[in-house]
Formats: sequence, structure tokens, C-alpha cells
Amino acid sequence: MYLAAVERKSMALPADQFPWSLPLFAHLNKLEFHEPVTFLVGENGSGKSTLLEGLAVGVRAIAAGSEDLARDETLWAAHEFARAFRFIRRRHPKRTMFMRAEDVLGFTLTAARQRKEAGIARAGGLKALETARAVEEQEEAADIAKPTMDQAAARLQRRLQRKYGSDPAGRSHGETFLEVLQERLRPSGLYFLDEPETPLSPTRVLALLALIVERVASNCQFVIATHSPILMAVPNAEILLLEDGVIKPVAYEDVEHVVVTRAFLKDPAKFLWRL
Repeated sequence: MYLAAVERKSMALPADQFPWSLPLFAHLNKLEFHEPVTFLVGENGSGKSTLLEGLAVGVRAIAAGSEDLARDETLWAAHEFARAFRFIRRRHPKRTMFMRAEDVLGFTLTAARQRKEAGIARAGGLKALETARAVEEQEEAADIAKPTMDQAAARLQRRLQRKYGSDPAGRSHGETFLEVLQERLRPSGLYFLDEPETPLSPTRVLALLALIVERVASNCQFVIATHSPILMAVPNAEILLLEDGVIKPVAYEDVEHVVVTRAFLKDPAKFLWRL
């Protein structure tokens, strides 16, 4: 466990301003995390994503998408949340990451742009010097001799190949998303995922579930906002229901998503007769 709790500071907050205008945030004083995997569940508009984003901003997570959290204009409410809470940690992870399903498009575009720039660098041109310098600055081994232009460009291409694969724009959204998670979810990490099931088929959701279980065994902690009954079945996970302006633990069998999905699969006609 890395993030143990968040606790509200003693400070005045504008009650008429989002997110404090929502009862969930207006009355939230402390939220504790007891298990390596915590699911945030609830109806659309319950505050799951805003809470998750606020947690990610508060621990200064790295964004896996195309925009850094500090510069993402869609996260202003998350920054307000982070400013109002203390983040209580038991220890520090090696990596902290935030990812939304929609970020994969930005991630893919970023990968494509970087690969294009690497190609320009190999061919020479105005971008070559900038690319070579970027490689030189990012190279982990400080004792490597200053590379030539061709060496720098080749090194950048190899790193992009390892990071993004041979053709990130040539795979489906779901395939890219799952591969990104497999690459980015490293051991000893703290991860915030917002509805990661969105681009995935049921089989791929099961693959993601297995990946999370595997990473938990490698000292990872997850906080995940989800609607997926499959995903929230991760063994020993704590499920927190956001409902009626409060956050409370709920058993898997009692989650409305599970109850409704199970009832529908058992007797679809019962739900469809009105159509």
C-alpha cells in the first residue's frame, strides 16, 4: 500500500463552486484505502471520475495520455480537490500513473508524431539536431559518449519501438489500450485508471483483470473507477459505492451493476418486452 488515505485540510471552500457544490465533495472529510485494489463504482454523475482525477493530481501522477496533468485544462476541478486534501502515504512507489480510456487516442497520436520525428531525424533536416539533443538528454547511461546524428536517431527509433511497438496506429483502440497497460503497469507502482474497460471486449477485460492481479502480486496499488462487473471481481478488492453524496463500502454481490447484469443475462426477455 502506498496511498493510505486522504484527509481534508482546515480551509474555506466555495460551496457554490464545482466540485464543492456536489454533496459528495462538500461532506467528504477523510477517505481511507485498505486494500491494494480499490474500485470506485456508482451511477454516471456520481463523482467517480472527479474523485479519481483529484487523487491522481494530488499524488502528482504521470499522465499516460497526450497531456500532462498539470497542463490538462479538463482537470481544473481535480486540482481544486487536491489543494484541499492532505495525501497520507505509507511509502513511495517507483511509478505513479493516471490513465483514462480516452487517453489512448492521444497516446497513439503522440507515438505516431514521435516516430515521424525520428524518421525525419534519420533522414536529416531541421528536426535532426533537436531530436538528437532530446535523445542525448534522455539517455539513461550518462557515461555513453556523445552520439553522432545517425546514432542518436537510430537510438531514438529503437526506444520508440520498445515503448510503442512497431505500429501503434495500426492496431485497434482496445488492442492498443491493453498493450499500453501491459507496458506501463510496472511492479511497485501506484495506478489510477478511469473506466479502463471502455475499449475492451469481455475477453480483454478478463485479460486486464488477470494483469491487475499479477501486478498486485508485484507490490502495486490500484484505484479504479469502473462500471464493469467483470473487472470489479478482482479478488479481495475493496468496492466503494458513491451514492447519495456519500462513499460507503459495498459487497460485490450487492453492487447494482452486478445485480442488473446478472438479472439481464438470466432473462433478457424480462427487460426487453417493453421495447
